[in-house]
Amino acid sequence: MAKRPKSTIPRYKRRRAVSWPRRIVGWTVKLILVFLLGSVLWVLAYRFVNPPITATMLGDIFAGRGAARDWMPISQIDRDMVRSAIAAEDSKFCSHHGFDFEAIENAMQRNASGGRIRGGSTISQQTAKNAFLWQNGGYFRKGMEAWFTFLIEHLWDKRRIMEVYLNLDETGIGTYGVNAGSERYFGHDASAMSPTEAARLAAVFPLPKKRGAVAPKGFTRRYGNIIAARIAVVGRDGLDACVYKGVTAPVNKAPPAVAKKPRPLPGEEFETAKPPPPAETSDVDEPAPAATEVPATVTQPESNAVSNAPEATENSL
Repeated sequence: MAKRPKSTIPRYKRRRAVSWPRRIVGWTVKLILVFLLGSVLWVLAYRFVNPPITATMLGDIFAGRGAARDWMPISQIDRDMVRSAIAAEDSKFCSHHGFDFEAIENAMQRNASGGRIRGGSTISQQTAKNAFLWQNGGYFRKGMEAWFTFLIEHLWDKRRIMEVYLNLDETGIGTYGVNAGSERYFGHDASAMSPTEAARLAAVFPLPKKRGAVAPKGFTRRYGNIIAARIAVVGRDGLDACVYKGVTAPVNKAPPAVAKKPRPLPGEEFETAKPPPPAETSDVDEPAPAATEVPATVTQPESNAVSNAPEATENSL
């Protein structure tokens, strides 16, 4: 039997066969590196460019509800609206680095005790979800949300986070951002809002498809009144100072007079005049606040002066 001729290629230059497990590991590592680099570039781009569309908007568009949005720079948004968002959603916005671990721990303890699920998301987490991800999705999406929250907290400043949040958060069926929400409910833009208007709009944030800021009833009205009282606390304790650090805050202006006449609202055909009854399977816990909560909130010490809103919501889970 003839011997095979020896290869003239040096041994160190010969190509070795790679096993499938090693190939899979190599591909996985490459995909992870591509994701990490791509997400960093994506977040950096949104620091200077306003997000053109989001996954949530696409869902409304495909469902036939549309997606109305009217972007307004943070320099023009009424300061009471910023304070209302902080009072309603994240009182520690200026002091944390993306995560409120105390709120998360409290939410986990409540959820472990049974009942309806509640969340502990900060404004930064909700911004990361709204800008880069999708609603719901379980632990996988929460893990992605944590990564993007870490990125925006380190690549953006608090002012940009608040600006994107107030322009992407749902404020009604097929309505996105506080400017479009103000135009929808009050007939004027968000550059001049009364504390009551800002508080009622913030009360819609958790369940924008089920609540309305015009003549709200029940929990939404009571919660809006509590937020309105907390606005003064946010201003007194400077809880919104990071949003206006190094810049001049907008001057409070009275909202313009608007003729009270019927106006078509985007998505109103999907709404009902009668609020939906509380379902036993609902994942939102909305206990009715006691009437004594408003003055108690105003007189609390700084660390507890403004508590977070009911955490479990469409926009915070």
